[in-house]
Amino acid sequence: MEHTGHKREFTGTVVSNKMVKTIVVKVDRTKAHPKYHKQYVVSKKYKVHDEKGGHPVGSVVRFVETRPLSKDKRWRVI
Repeated sequence: MEHTGHKREFTGTVVSNKMVKTIVVKVDRTKAHPKYHKQYVVSKKYKVHDEKGGHPVGSVVRFVETRPLSKDKRWRVI
C-alpha cells in the first residue's frame, strides 16, 4: 500500500553549499507574539539533497519532503 499524502514544500535561501550533494537552506517565517501580537521572524535551517550541485549561496530554492536520505537529510530540491 503506497502512501499518497500531501508532502510538505518550502522555499528558502541557500546559506551553504560546501558539502557534496547537500545544501543548507534557511527558511524564514513570521510569527505573532501570543500576548503582544508583534510580528517577528523565525528562521530554521534544513539540509537538502542537491544531486547536481548547481545552487550557489544566496539563491532561492524550493524543496520538498522525501524519505530519509541520511541522518539529517529528509528533503530534496525540486
